[in-house]
Amino acid sequence: MSDIWTGEKVRLRGVEPGDWEGFRDLARNPVDVRTSDLLEPPRSDEGFRAWTAERAGRPPGGEAFRLVIETLADRAFAGTVTVGETDNRAGRFKTGIAVTRDHRRKGCAAEATELLLTYMFAEQRHHKCEVEIHAFNDASLALYRKLGFSEEGRLRQHEFLAGDFHDVVLLGPTAPEHWAAHPRPSLR
Repeated sequence: MSDIWTGEKVRLRGVEPGDWEGFRDLARNPVDVRTSDLLEPPRSDEGFRAWTAERAGRPPGGEAFRLVIETLADRAFAGTVTVGETDNRAGRFKTGIAVTRDHRRKGCAAEATELLLTYMFAEQRHHKCEVEIHAFNDASLALYRKLGFSEEGRLRQHEFLAGDFHDVVLLGPTAPEHWAAHPRPSLR
């Protein structure tokens, strides 16, 4: 059986306490943070160490979890992918991704997302993935569309960022749509 967590460029792994610098670097650029999340006041290095150590101590899996994206070539911290707001009854989950500036446009985000979808669809029996992307985030919209996510709607003036209200675009694939574009994992 192939390793479900490893692709050609990256592997997904649990958070380690030493990843604090990677998480700090992801949070350093306010422009990057605003494309995907709420801008928070600066956190100290010790704050990042404590935050990361707490996450490293959490049990794996569950209804919401975070994995580190690590490059195979040099084992560098390339970002993080999350699962959240899981609805086991309906078979839905939300996902999100953040990739470091040095690893953008190199296929890391696409491969990490595909690995996560394979796990959630093939192992956790979910039927649908959902993402919410700010309408101004052209790079993320292009990534998810390239991966076969279909636009399902738009929440108008839904988020307040940088002094203005912005639309949020809803996208997602179903498991059959994902399997049509990507072969199921083999047990051999």
